[in-house]
Amino acid sequence: MSSEPKEYRQTRFERPPGATEILLIRHGESRAATPDDPFPLVDGHGDPELHANGREQARRVGERLKGQPITAVYVSNLRRTHETAAPLCAHLGLEPRIDPDLREVFLGEWEGGLLRIKAHQNDPIIQEVFAKRRWDVIPGAESPESLTERLSRSLNRIAAAHPDELVAAFVHGGVIGHILSDATGARPFSFNGADNGSISHIVMTEGQILVRRFNDSTHLHDEISAAEAQMT
Repeated sequence: MSSEPKEYRQTRFERPPGATEILLIRHGESRAATPDDPFPLVDGHGDPELHANGREQARRVGERLKGQPITAVYVSNLRRTHETAAPLCAHLGLEPRIDPDLREVFLGEWEGGLLRIKAHQNDPIIQEVFAKRRWDVIPGAESPESLTERLSRSLNRIAAAHPDELVAAFVHGGVIGHILSDATGARPFSFNGADNGSISHIVMTEGQILVRRFNDSTHLHDEISAAEAQMT
């Protein structure tokens, strides 16, 4: 009697038992920076509201994720994350949980929108920031070591509170870039530049971070070219 040989099929990823999936969602586009109208500060951090584009990006994020089994929504203490999370929270009937450790990289003397202006001007210090891949080249800015410490605190708290669950965290571009570069062992800044309103996806399990997705923005536009990605 012959028997069929056993087949070993490729399988889809499954969340390990006890793990926590976290969707890292970058806030929508915030209002433009101008030299004569700096952003208000919250605990020293620039705190602009969303631009009209950002409000539309927030709406699309809510539509994209409203059918997912998300059990909690986290935001930083900065208003652009609250405003971006609002449509999804309305769909899910959830109140956002504020975690100040999820705030953006502190930019020291370049807070309040000055970073955007200096970057546009290609200031020598911004050139050095990207050459050295450290924000603390900017006077008074946060070191990568400090950033790692506070983000690890936050992610570990979220994981401890939500085993076997899917959580959404509305955060900032520098935060997403740092988490993913740390998790993968990539060079600092390798994952900087996540689009406003994009979704990245990590899994917290047994003291490590698995990266599942970076910069998913298919809900925001239909073009693959970065030149076409900015909403107008």
